[in-house]
Amino acid sequence: MSWSRLSLGKDTVTRIMLRSCRPVRPATRRVATKPGFTLVEILIVVVILGILASVVVGKFIGVFASSRDSSIQMNLFRIRSQIGVYREQHNAYPTLANFVNQLTMATDISGNTAAPGTPGFFFGPYLSRMPTNPNTSANAVGNGAVGTSDWFYDDTTGDFHANDSAATFAY
Repeated sequence: MSWSRLSLGKDTVTRIMLRSCRPVRPATRRVATKPGFTLVEILIVVVILGILASVVVGKFIGVFASSRDSSIQMNLFRIRSQIGVYREQHNAYPTLANFVNQLTMATDISGNTAAPGTPGFFFGPYLSRMPTNPNTSANAVGNGAVGTSDWFYDDTTGDFHANDSAATFAY
């Protein structure tokens, strides 16, 4: 279509020409930005979390070991004090063969055991149950070498120790 054949008014043609004569902006390339994190940012966060986890795990391991040690020491204190009470009442230490029964049941003056409340058995029980060694999760009493039982007991001297390792035997 040519301009001569258009039957537009002068004002309309001027407006069309002005619109078409506007300066054209150079095309700018827009980079699509998506929300998210870069690989470097994620790696930094992972490294920081790893460092924090290693510190926390190290602290917990130390807490667990010290709680086991304090539990052993408390059990030893309790058992040793009850061995002392038994000795005062019977003028002898409990025998190794009947150690657990003599401390957890009623006894007579000779050390014979019976259920609590049995007539003639006036002493004990000294413990409600034999405590478990936290390092071995068992409560066997013996007088062998270190590591052969959970607890060590010498019925001639009344010595009582944890028997799971040389370190806890010293308690």
